[in-house]
Amino acid sequence: MLTFHWFGKNVHVDARRYLLQTERLGLRPFSGDDLAVMAELFRNPGFMRFSGSTLYSCEQTAAFLEKVMNWDRTGQPSQFAVIVCQTDQLIGYCGFLHQEVDGQPEIEIAYRLHPDFWNRGLAAEAAHAVRDHAFRDLKLPRVIFLIHPDNAASRRVTEKNGMRLEKETVFRGFPAQVFAITRDEWLEKTR
Repeated sequence: MLTFHWFGKNVHVDARRYLLQTERLGLRPFSGDDLAVMAELFRNPGFMRFSGSTLYSCEQTAAFLEKVMNWDRTGQPSQFAVIVCQTDQLIGYCGFLHQEVDGQPEIEIAYRLHPDFWNRGLAAEAAHAVRDHAFRDLKLPRVIFLIHPDNAASRRVTEKNGMRLEKETVFRGFPAQVFAITRDEWLEKTR
């Protein structure tokens, strides 16, 4: 059982239950039970491609999970574990990261999936659910994607989610394209 602050209340959630669901995926908060699978994913070169960092140790993975679980506990936008509904397999994450881009605080929709699940539309499906959650439920004013210029697949994900290229910058020493959408733009597209 996981307890976190959600819309002004403490919510107790069975970590197997999904907070967001798509046709093929369930998205739920992370739990400490996810460490072994996530540590394996963070050691996978394909999973970490375009991350701007090296492969993670088990300790680094544990620190990442603790950070996102703390965001859950304090009611901040956070990451979700991405589960294939048909097999109940944890294949990565999709959700929110708190970033500073060119001196401005931003909420990024970020995801990583195991390479065996690439090119199936799953990243776009998960990101779509998270984007809708950002605006419908959390009422965030804006979200961004940070995309490496060579990452054509992630650029397609942003386009499928109605985002526009806002600018190019350097983020943590790497070139990045900033794609953005505001809540007002999302509302206009959903009418």
